[in-house]
Amino acid sequence: MSDNVETRGNTTDGVEQAGTGLQDFVLLLQDLVLESSDVRNFLTEMATVIAGQLSRAGNRMSCGMTVVRHKRPVAVASSDALAQNMDELQNSFGDGPCLMALRSGTVVSVPDTYSDGRWPKYLRAAGAANIGSVLAVPMRLQNQARAVVNLYSPAAHGFSRQDMDEAENLTGISAKALDLALNIAHLRDARDDLTAALKSRTVIDTAIGAIMAQNRCSRDAAFQILVKTSSHRNVKLREVATAIISSIAGEEEIPTTYDE
Repeated sequence: MSDNVETRGNTTDGVEQAGTGLQDFVLLLQDLVLESSDVRNFLTEMATVIAGQLSRAGNRMSCGMTVVRHKRPVAVASSDALAQNMDELQNSFGDGPCLMALRSGTVVSVPDTYSDGRWPKYLRAAGAANIGSVLAVPMRLQNQARAVVNLYSPAAHGFSRQDMDEAENLTGISAKALDLALNIAHLRDARDDLTAALKSRTVIDTAIGAIMAQNRCSRDAAFQILVKTSSHRNVKLREVATAIISSIAGEEEIPTTYDE
């Protein structure tokens, strides 16, 4: 999968305090939704928060997250380099516990990477990286997206029944925050797409007007001239329009009323 996110350290306030209260966890997620600049940043912070929440003395968890969105690049985030490396390795193999959880929508547990017979190449690599157990918990999202939380423990049988229940509970709460973050991102993307389309239309209309004036032709004829030039040069219509306006106005950047 592509679009990997740069791993950052545990910089989120309260993350290093393992096992913080559920109310504090919810408040942290609320702050992340409001403060994160984009989905990638939000996922990285969320993975760090979840890892800190589930870590215990002598059992420091690593967390990775994978989100698949409709017509958008796959987003992959992690709490640390270990989770990032293991997620990337699993993606390169094309199969493993986390991908199985993502596809099936069910929790997948690997209690002991050294004795589990599934995905031998991947689990052998996990064992070599001192990962004793893996837990993959899918997120139940409301929109057209799929996501999974990938948890890695250095200890074999590192997830007790209580740990697994807490992981599922935290993932369920996190899914609501992720839904909100994805909805905000969708609105932001729609705004950016609309702004780009309006800017492009403005530039093209301006170029058509210039062609009409130069050639004393109709709008349709001017547009056909623009299209033929774009096809002949094998460049986008807006780029041809921008070049025409630049040659007349002497400006490299064409300002529009839609610039923020």
